[in-house]
Amino acid sequence: MTDAQFAAITQRIHRETGIVIGAAKRSMLISRLAHRLRHLGLTDFAAYIRVLDSVEGEEERHALISAITTNVTRFFREPHHFDALSEMALALVARARAGGRVRIWSAGCSTGQEPYSIAATLVDRAPEITQLDLRILATDIDAKVIETARRGIYDQASLGQDVPVSLRRHLQETPDGRLAVSSDLRSLIRFEPLNLLGIWPFTGQFDIVFCRNVVIYFDAETRHSLWRRFSSRILPQGQLFLGHSERMDPRLDPYFEPCGITRYRRTDRNLAEDGPSFPVGET
Repeated sequence: MTDAQFAAITQRIHRETGIVIGAAKRSMLISRLAHRLRHLGLTDFAAYIRVLDSVEGEEERHALISAITTNVTRFFREPHHFDALSEMALALVARARAGGRVRIWSAGCSTGQEPYSIAATLVDRAPEITQLDLRILATDIDAKVIETARRGIYDQASLGQDVPVSLRRHLQETPDGRLAVSSDLRSLIRFEPLNLLGIWPFTGQFDIVFCRNVVIYFDAETRHSLWRRFSSRILPQGQLFLGHSERMDPRLDPYFEPCGITRYRRTDRNLAEDGPSFPVGET
């Protein structure tokens, strides 16, 4: 891979996904894309770039995203967040019982462990929520992992050593020894592929957004733009959950105030007072 080819591919990745791949990750990129070259029967990266640039290359552009995205996840990852969610659950359920609408977004849900953990936490506190207007949107840029998440079937080893009862009671063993998530949890979640930097094809606001260990791959300005965009989609007093190594941009202090470990509460400040920082039409 020449310097020019490395630049062309990484610039495309950044433009389409926000992910930054620096020179230190060049070997990783070559290794992952070598599989794509073999699959396509190509002998060099020049030919691969021509495929990506072609009208017929849409399928491979999706495959490129799958090849470079990292899908490291597990059930109840960063358990303090689910403890906090459990504490919030009764207020959310009370609003739903009163006829209100409650929405949670798992943005960057990978293979589904996060939204299923969210659903299990909520059902554990109030089993009747499956009959209320409380739903979870789960999205990821990689359509392949969304299909895995929709199936909701996992190897025993993926559950880890200590599976909370709140999840265990919603798992059924399949004939091949794997575990399938119950229909009760699945009914609460809508899985959809979505590029966070693209158009968001929904108009409502959310009570809670989980976007954890996603923006660590973005540059500072892309993170800022995405978080600012989230601020327009989180209800006042709603919360944004970030990953353990992520911290809110201080420039967004007027919109988000810390309320726990990598948790931020949306303030009452109206984003329209300062104007959007994202392209018109992409909200």
